[in-house]
Amino acid sequence: MTSVDVTVRGAGIFGLSIAWALVQRGARVQIVDPFGAGAGSSGGIVGALAPHVPENWNEKKAFQLDSLLMAEGFWQQVEAAGGVSAGYGRTGRLQPIMDDNGLALARARAEGAATLWQGRAEWEVVPATEGFSPASPTGWLIRDTLTARMHPRRACEALVAALAAKGVSVERDAEDRGAVVWTTGWRGLMDLSEALGRNIGDGVKGQSAAFRYEAREAPQLFVEGLHIVPHADGTVAVGSTSEREFSEPSSCDSQCDALISRARAALPDLEGAAVVARWAGVRPRARTRAPVLGVWPDRAGHFVANGGFKIGFGMAPKVAEVMSDLVLEGAWEGIPEGFRIM
Repeated sequence: MTSVDVTVRGAGIFGLSIAWALVQRGARVQIVDPFGAGAGSSGGIVGALAPHVPENWNEKKAFQLDSLLMAEGFWQQVEAAGGVSAGYGRTGRLQPIMDDNGLALARARAEGAATLWQGRAEWEVVPATEGFSPASPTGWLIRDTLTARMHPRRACEALVAALAAKGVSVERDAEDRGAVVWTTGWRGLMDLSEALGRNIGDGVKGQSAAFRYEAREAPQLFVEGLHIVPHADGTVAVGSTSEREFSEPSSCDSQCDALISRARAALPDLEGAAVVARWAGVRPRARTRAPVLGVWPDRAGHFVANGGFKIGFGMAPKVAEVMSDLVLEGAWEGIPEGFRIM
């Protein structure tokens, strides 16, 4: 165990998860965010923890696989410490297969998953069924058992409660103490880009919505780029848009309306369901589309963990592990080279 002081700047999913891992290892941690916990893109409503396809394997896909397999134990530990549920459930996912070429590709990927997913999850082709399931022109679906769901906002609340049980709270303002870990979202990526004089990343706006519909035990669906995610609270979230140009980061508009219409077309069961929430925010997207993890160049004792665009919640358990190794022990081994700040 260690007694190192660490300041985590940013209380989104990366910041809170890293703080939790550091506290678990005995570090004295303070978390600072002027907007509070989960105020940025981590305060969303979709929560699709979906894997990359099991082919063309690379370090990013391997890292994500490790993290998704760690997730159940990670969130069980968080919930046990703080008494607040993140709504985690490894409920799997269904995807329609649109044509014969897609069917052949899906079957080939099933063979890849059998090896690449280490026998710990399945990717298989199954007949289409009725109920909470997408329509499929071929009569076949892809079913995987690795995909999980959680409620992003509640996941942040669960981590805040677990940290509070360890005596750590989120402060609105405080002086740096000890090592500093920057997890400050899309604006943080832009600040880093400016400081280093090159493009590290920026932000992409996303809009999403939630319906009041009871399907909490059903798998989530992925239909023509749309995530449809049943949550444990009796809602179904749908998302999201990807907007590189925007003027109002947190406002919903006609693109959210179109998203709702697409969801109802993809799953007619939602036709009569009330829309109970709309959300918009800006997600941090690194230039490489992989998380940015490592030491802040030319700034001794400062570290960066950012850029979890679309996959941040799925990556969080592993990011927390490798960043705590780096901050406390100077160990780089767990961070893929493609994630590092060069």
